Amino acid sequence: MSTFESVFNAAPIVRAQAPGRVNLLGEHTDYNDGFVLPTAIPQQTIVQMRLNGGEEFVVHAASLDTRACFTMDQAPSDHFASYIYGCLKGVEALGVQVPALDIHVESSVPMGVGLSSSAALEVAVLRALRELLSLDIDDVRIAQMAQRAEIEHAGVNCGIMDQMASSLADTTRMLFLDTRSFERRLVSLPPDAELLVVDSGLSRSLAASAYNQRRSECEQAARQLGRESLRDVVDPASVEQLPEPLRQRARHVVSENARVLRAVEGVSAEEFGQLMNASHASLRDDYEVSVPALDHLVALLQAHGSVYGARLTGAGFGGACVALCRAGEAARVGREVVLQYAQADQTGRVLVPQLEDAS
Repeated sequence: MSTFESVFNAAPIVRAQAPGRVNLLGEHTDYNDGFVLPTAIPQQTIVQMRLNGGEEFVVHAASLDTRACFTMDQAPSDHFASYIYGCLKGVEALGVQVPALDIHVESSVPMGVGLSSSAALEVAVLRALRELLSLDIDDVRIAQMAQRAEIEHAGVNCGIMDQMASSLADTTRMLFLDTRSFERRLVSLPPDAELLVVDSGLSRSLAASAYNQRRSECEQAARQLGRESLRDVVDPASVEQLPEPLRQRARHVVSENARVLRAVEGVSAEEFGQLMNASHASLRDDYEVSVPALDHLVALLQAHGSVYGARLTGAGFGGACVALCRAGEAARVGREVVLQYAQADQTGRVLVPQLEDAS
């Protein structure tokens, strides 16, 4: 893989990084002002920069072996560079003149599997710009600017969870976040437990269009219930008056918020696993964002004797699954389940724990 020096024949001035994330509970609740429970993963995106003294920004993505050139007045045509451009425009909106830069990006965060590679890129870029330009922005502001970059320049009408997790979470605890108030705290995993993340190998080809559709359906459901958002639904039974599919969508959001709030009360690993299993069933049946391959992988994980619970993670329609395993067992569980998954002609890979053969 290329280095900054090999691409630009010079050394970088600043270097920053940010992790991907996996969400344990609270799927599709962030854009409903709800509660989420992600944690950071070991894989990181690293961004290096230097002033180039020219007129153009030059971005080299080492993982993609791709280069993009653009100016602040002319957005890049390469989609990957639009996330970076959005961050630059966000800094410009603060009243800061951003000089032309050479930017090098390398990442071990898997792309397209629901582990927030885009948020890791945005947060890393903004962290590097904060250092380079001595910006007075804290980690919450970085997350907000990253979200705005993705919405306005990458065309994804996302919630705030991914960027907040990448900016504020660590790999040893869960980040409990109220996406309306930004009240947050770090919460320990249940005792005698560790996480496993397995890529289903299935591309999330429908995730973007379905995501926007689900968001619209949730907004419709909230309006019909006379609420600002589904976060404000106090009585779960009230959603049963809605027509389909709004009833199903609202039922998932309301029940998922309740699962997050129960989980952060300090439940056992067994109960946390049950909440994860219920979350997957809700995502499959009420939110309808699962697919047969994900259901099969989740079922294999749930059936394993060292797994407390498992569910899809991310937007759905492919991507990764997350499981809560007995401490010290996740690597073994991952290897065994991937072998079982292969018997159904499906190719999966263990992403967390970060194994030598999982890169």
